[in-house]
Amino acid sequence: MLSGGAGTRLWPASRPECPKQFMALVSERSMLQETMSRTIGIPGFELPLIVSSAAQGALVQQQLVAAGHGTSAILLEPEGRNTAPAIAIAAAWIAARDPHALMLVMPSDHVIADLARFHAVVASALPAARDGRLVTFGIQPHYPETGYGYISKGEPLDADGVVHAVAEFVEKPPRAQAEAYLAGGRHYWNGGIFLFSAGVLLEELERHVPDVQAAATAAMAGARYEAGFILPDRDAFCASPNVSIDIAVMEKTDRAAVVPVDMGWSDVGSWGALWAVRAQDGNGNAIKGPAVSIDGAGNLIYVDGGPPVATLGLRDCVIVSTAQGVLVMPRDRSQDVKMIVEKVETTGFD
Repeated sequence: MLSGGAGTRLWPASRPECPKQFMALVSERSMLQETMSRTIGIPGFELPLIVSSAAQGALVQQQLVAAGHGTSAILLEPEGRNTAPAIAIAAAWIAARDPHALMLVMPSDHVIADLARFHAVVASALPAARDGRLVTFGIQPHYPETGYGYISKGEPLDADGVVHAVAEFVEKPPRAQAEAYLAGGRHYWNGGIFLFSAGVLLEELERHVPDVQAAATAAMAGARYEAGFILPDRDAFCASPNVSIDIAVMEKTDRAAVVPVDMGWSDVGSWGALWAVRAQDGNGNAIKGPAVSIDGAGNLIYVDGGPPVATLGLRDCVIVSTAQGVLVMPRDRSQDVKMIVEKVETTGFD
């Protein structure tokens, strides 16, 4: 499970010192705790292996204790090097114990509403992963999103037509192209969830990005155990290229496969996305914390540690009230929060 992000797209609630995976955004549990609960106690799954950053180790432990969850191990990256090195050190740890073991890679800050469907689709992908495929799960798109990468499915690889070859990966497309993908029915959002054997992944890393594989292997060979964490060797790990698993392996390998799925997935990548997945009242308002809304519709009102909020006649807006700051904007400007973060970081509130 990957838990090293430091996202700011949900500013001011999410900050580098407490990114969204550690927040209770959709339920009473944090997104990290929700992600762990998807496999703990499910037959066939071992306890989760968590990869996080050195700066977030204490947060991870606190949340594990609060939820009463155990882990196989917690690996702490000495610095962020993107998803390929993070997954590579996890694969090295697993392969040292069983190179044929399958690893399900899950980002810790996503929502999956239909857990039964999630478990079923993972089960359907097991034969392909055991046969040496690198399986990714393509999320059924419901609107022409331009902020996600897409996966195009090719020919079926099994008799049931569940697993398909990957025809192509597409980076974030323009609006017209995304609309064509939605209408065509062969493209899926790239949700960053994978299933493959640890040994096969290391083979493909060595084949396509040997520097990543070598760095991960050396980092884990020199790892030390300290205060409940496994700490990869810093110099070895930091020698790895900074590269995503998609660019490093998935877009190059001839073993890639995709399993399409519709399971109520969201990466909660903006305040607008959070509004879409939270429970709403009859007027489409999603409200968390002490707030009053009169004659309002389509609003997200999120109060966590800040002053209570009252709105009158507001439509399709986001209001966030925290101890770190207050954010007010039209909901359709949610992707522009980065502009505010940059401004605050540059000039503060002067």
